[in-house]
Amino acid sequence: MREVSAGYGTMRVLHSLNFTVEAGERLGLVGLNGHGKTTLISTIVGMTGWQDGSISFLGNEIGGRRTHGVGRNTPKIVRSGIAIAPQGDAIFPGLSVAENLESGAYTQGAWRQRKKRREAGLDIFPPLASRLKQSAGTLSGGERRMVSVGRALMADAKLYLVDEPSLGLAPKISTALVAALCEIDLGDGAMVIAEQNLPLLTGRCDRILGMHAGELKEDVGEALGDLPPSAELS
Repeated sequence: MREVSAGYGTMRVLHSLNFTVEAGERLGLVGLNGHGKTTLISTIVGMTGWQDGSISFLGNEIGGRRTHGVGRNTPKIVRSGIAIAPQGDAIFPGLSVAENLESGAYTQGAWRQRKKRREAGLDIFPPLASRLKQSAGTLSGGERRMVSVGRALMADAKLYLVDEPSLGLAPKISTALVAALCEIDLGDGAMVIAEQNLPLLTGRCDRILGMHAGELKEDVGEALGDLPPSAELS
């Protein structure tokens, strides 16, 4: 991302951001609610109201100046190799767990390999293996989040964007979920995990950046208002 600004309507949320995610890197993005983490992820996949600057992915421009057409380029961006696990229970509650997972195999290559990819996802989230025929809307909060993240992992992606995986979950479940994410072999791919809870990512990510008032901070403490590293954020 080079000099990327973005927002909604007349509101500017991101301010001239510059950063790079390297192949094989797991990047943590930490900040309090309302400071731009979700907007940054939405900007990468073309889902903000407007944006400016340059976003390059695998040598191809996927961002650039845009003042209208929310989501117009998102399918193309997804096909280029980017998958997103949105914030919250972003699932299809009336579909089964298996159907939810398979909906993430968006490209032709991923669809042809969907059974193999599903088995790999179940290795990461074993509790889902016995619930494949169950309606996703009847799962617990932690299981629904596993479905949401697992669906993203079904994609044939080189960059995974995971937004607030621990949101609303009990600490024990949050820890297990993030630990599973951070143990995935990315190969030459990469992952960005946006979180409020710094301890969940500490020691698990290759690098952690802070997000404060729409700007990126190398000093995570500055982004979190100088909270101690062990502080548990709500």
